[in-house]
Amino acid sequence: MKPSIRAAALAAVLASAGPSFAAGLMDSLKGAAQEQLGGGGSSSGSSGAAGMLGGLGLPAIGGNTASNAAGVLQYCMQNKYANGAKNVKDALLSKVGLGGKEQQDPGYQNGVKGLLTGSDGSTFNMDKLKSNLKEKACDYVLDNAKSLL
Repeated sequence: MKPSIRAAALAAVLASAGPSFAAGLMDSLKGAAQEQLGGGGSSSGSSGAAGMLGGLGLPAIGGNTASNAAGVLQYCMQNKYANGAKNVKDALLSKVGLGGKEQQDPGYQNGVKGLLTGSDGSTFNMDKLKSNLKEKACDYVLDNAKSLL
């Protein structure tokens, strides 16, 4: 395993252990992610580091984007990047009153396409990531979605 991949994996595991770890690992994640992405980040619109998972540019997920997070979880399940996300997805849809009506919600539909929308309005295209980083990004969405329940 390449050192940069190993560092990114370790940082992602530690970051998912709790928010307090995330701040100290941002530089490590940013470097590893930029290397995996060919030297370029993929953040769109948000200049602050708060709420971002390192250099991946994943926006913070809040209650106002719960339907989008549910859609991204559907994207992750369809592409086999997230196991056990169905219950969380269904609970999120129920919480926002979309159970059975998610096909009519633009936020959910964007999520199913792999477009993650943050609570600040920024967006991130999951398709820009390599496979191993998509799994980490899906874990990030799943962990944050659980906190919205």
